[in-house]
Amino acid sequence: MPLELHRKNKGKISIKPKVEVRNMDDMTKVYTPGVAEVSNAIARNKNDVYEYTIKSNAVAVVSDGSAVLGLGNIGPEAALPVMEGKALIFKQFADIDAFPICLSTQDPEEIISTVKNIAPVFGGINLEDIAAPKCFYVEEKLQNLGIPVMHDDQHGTAIVVSAALMNAAKVVGKNLSELTVAISGSGAAGTAIAKMLLCDGFNKCTAVTDVIVCDSKGILHKDRTDLNDYKQQLVKITNRQNRKGTLSDAMKGTNVFIGVSKGNIVTKEMIRSMSAEPIVFAMANPTPEISPIDAIDAGVAIVGTGRSDLPNQINNSLAFPGVFRGALDAKAARITSQMKLAAAHALARCVNPTKDKILPNIFDKGIVENIAEAVKKAAIEGGVVRE
Repeated sequence: MPLELHRKNKGKISIKPKVEVRNMDDMTKVYTPGVAEVSNAIARNKNDVYEYTIKSNAVAVVSDGSAVLGLGNIGPEAALPVMEGKALIFKQFADIDAFPICLSTQDPEEIISTVKNIAPVFGGINLEDIAAPKCFYVEEKLQNLGIPVMHDDQHGTAIVVSAALMNAAKVVGKNLSELTVAISGSGAAGTAIAKMLLCDGFNKCTAVTDVIVCDSKGILHKDRTDLNDYKQQLVKITNRQNRKGTLSDAMKGTNVFIGVSKGNIVTKEMIRSMSAEPIVFAMANPTPEISPIDAIDAGVAIVGTGRSDLPNQINNSLAFPGVFRGALDAKAARITSQMKLAAAHALARCVNPTKDKILPNIFDKGIVENIAEAVKKAAIEGGVVRE
């Protein structure tokens, strides 16, 4: 079915004109000689490019194909259907003109250089499916472009997980400050989730008590000598008791498990070792870290996955359209932590949470508008808008 849909349509997106060209008079206005007037205006004032071109509403969806969904390093051509899908979601839900840009390089310096060179066309850059730890470096080096740049696998995921946890905590009658969290996966998503859950000082946002992060070798702790720079930074703000051991050891006594790693690595016994009424977000795709049926059988209070065919889907498509809509509308020069936190709170408010619905459905009305307004407000209050 998916193959037939894509074959029939030769992809999922196309470019359509905003202006009809019916005769030579129209042609002289949209192209030569009339367009020279527009080009000269922009040459005199570069910022007028936002007034006269697609730039004010255009986002590049940039990937090197090195970490595509749960498929791994499958390359730029194979990444293209995913980036097309992302562009479609941008358009359908936020009316943003997004373009898939799949690069035939996985060298971080070349990615950075390429994005800088194409930036004049776009009002924002959505980095996508770029492997960790490279993705951290690439995003960091692009923060001074003067337009919003966000690696969605990091921050879109963190926004949605944060909103889900806010609402799950409400359902079980707990405050975030009471919760300890075990995360399986220290890549893009796991790192960003940990940092956002440890937020403090925004809109009465209270940090969770502690976050314990695991990679494939076990718990990240201060005595490990095999951690890269990014994991070393993460250790400084997580695992306050300096726990050691495996994922199983990390989960003992915790209130929340968040999986952004691989399927079938969590057992019922590991769930039962957690505190009473645990919350489990098993988000590995397509196979969760533990099946919802097994998690419920082991006594979880709330379970969510990354899948659309199960209750409580936790997916970054709930966040990125509204985040970029708000950033573009605010004329933001970058996307800040406050803007991301504002998005998480706005998303959480979009639903009256229940055990089986801690987040809205992407087709529920008002999600993009509510997130966009909150992000725009945070950008303006944070002083990160263009003059």
